[in-house]
Amino acid sequence: MTTSDYATYIAGLPRVLAAAAALFRDEEGRLLLVEPNYREGWALPGGTVESDEGESPRQAARRETAEEIGLDIAPGRLLAVDWARGAGRPPIVAYLYDGGVLARERFDAIEIQEDELLSWRLVERDALPDFLPDRLLHRVLAALEVLDGGPGAAELEDGVPVPG
Repeated sequence: MTTSDYATYIAGLPRVLAAAAALFRDEEGRLLLVEPNYREGWALPGGTVESDEGESPRQAARRETAEEIGLDIAPGRLLAVDWARGAGRPPIVAYLYDGGVLARERFDAIEIQEDELLSWRLVERDALPDFLPDRLLHRVLAALEVLDGGPGAAELEDGVPVPG
């Protein structure tokens, strides 16, 4: 196979998108959620992995957090990976990292990126269903189980844990 044949082969492979986010908590166990201005509902700080530029999911979680809320914090361990299918778009592999427990002054330092976000808030675990879309809710709940002592990272498909 020549170099141009290989390039043509690679260009014809199916596309998969990747996204990464961080799960930040306060000392009371509440979770940091952000309110995007481009769609309904709430989300976690994070976004698309810029793989064309060689960015890894972990790097994307850090970059997106710094861009969206002004906190440049290295992500902790991987908590969950979700293969998320969608109508009218390629599948997304969503990585969710531990952002850690932050002191009040870190939250006070948040500056939202107004191009993408309307606001942020800390939300109790029991109130998450009122804020998060189902698939993201299940991803976050699986990540919280890992933080509560579950083994390894959670593997999900469309927000549903994969038996293993």
